[in-house]
Amino acid sequence: MPGEFRLYYIGYARQGLSKNRPMKLILASQSPRRSELLRNAGFTFSVRASAVEEIRREGEAALDYVRRLAREKAEAAWRDEDEIVLGADTTVVLAERVLEKPRDAADAAEMLAALSGRVHTVLTGICLRHAGGAIVDAESTRVRLAALSDAEIRDYVASGEPMDKAGAYAIQGLASKFIDRVEGCYFNVMGLPVAMVYRHWKFLALR
Repeated sequence: MPGEFRLYYIGYARQGLSKNRPMKLILASQSPRRSELLRNAGFTFSVRASAVEEIRREGEAALDYVRRLAREKAEAAWRDEDEIVLGADTTVVLAERVLEKPRDAADAAEMLAALSGRVHTVLTGICLRHAGGAIVDAESTRVRLAALSDAEIRDYVASGEPMDKAGAYAIQGLASKFIDRVEGCYFNVMGLPVAMVYRHWKFLALR
């Protein structure tokens, strides 16, 4: 079922959240879509992203992969005990195949042809790094693309929109007309499960 993953907490010794000072939210991502989603939800935050190598390990499950990258991004950007740093990573899974950002136009076209008329899963791992440790979680959404013609794929790839997107499409953009069905969190497909982020942020910042 979408979203049914067990979250886990990572603790660090001799540290804890400040109870006297407000916690600052830092987004460890340059993604304009993630920033837009946080702003639209009313979050006040700053952006601080550090480079993290995004290479899936041999035999690494897609769920483990997005969780690991989310944590590595948050850890790389964390600086101060008064911060909560949000890291996130999104990928697309079709059957057992993991579809990341396309290497080039031909790769994007091949991904879209594979997704055409089929149901796939979008996974986003999130990590909220704080002085007392980290919360790591993941969201899952099932999406069905309509059957696409060769001309539709060619024109969409030519638009340039697929090139920096996991699975080679943007659900909120030109590809919106290709989406037949979404089961689960829509915002997860855009790159950030906002309700999940808010739930964990509230637990940390408002307790």
